[in-house]
Amino acid sequence: MTETTIHSAAELEAFLAGATVDAEVFELRPDYRVLLLAASGIEPGPGDEHSEAMLRAAEESTAKILADTPVTEVDHVAAWREAYRAFGAKPQKTRNSLEALMRRAEKGLPRINRLTDIYNAISVTHRIPLGGEDLDAYQGAPKLTRAAGAEAFDTTAGGQDVTEHPDPGEVVWGDDAGVTCRLWNWRQGRRTGLRETTTSALFILDALEPIDDAALTAAGDALAEALATVGESVTIARRIVRAP
Repeated sequence: MTETTIHSAAELEAFLAGATVDAEVFELRPDYRVLLLAASGIEPGPGDEHSEAMLRAAEESTAKILADTPVTEVDHVAAWREAYRAFGAKPQKTRNSLEALMRRAEKGLPRINRLTDIYNAISVTHRIPLGGEDLDAYQGAPKLTRAAGAEAFDTTAGGQDVTEHPDPGEVVWGDDAGVTCRLWNWRQGRRTGLRETTTSALFILDALEPIDDAALTAAGDALAEALATVGESVTIARRIVRAP
């Protein structure tokens, strides 16, 4: 999918049906599940009253949690820190996206645009790492693998566009053209990042124990409900991928 267009439910379902998680990832964490949600018919726009209310609620809920519990001891944050260590990453330097957002919530979550603000708020509220990408920028289906080390990752460093490569064995999301997100859910690439013109998006909701299927589904439901407010006829498809 390379052209910006509106996709039918059947097209979204076909895209998600092609998504894969390598056996090596499940060997690392047999409890891993991912909810993939694709949406089309999105009307791009700046943050609004609805997205702002979601962010404020997320900030308030995080403040209550962190008043009694250090962020590193929040159940799902701790699980992801353990997962990072299992493939050689250092979670104190490369924080999973959930931990990074929860740490920012005390001083205020970022305000970027309506779509990004919505999914960041849901990530923090439901305490699930959640990424959003431009579906039309994908070349082939999304796949979660352990990197060989030669894959291309389009990012920025020092204000300049650069191409990096993941470490061998690193868990990465990608497509046929290269890596779309490094370290499972640490940093998304530029090529498939959400744009001001994004009308079709892929959302990736990552779960490890102790998050159960009910909590993962609830986060997906909240995201689908919120997305219904960002277009007159938003079409949504979803799929959960788990160990066989």
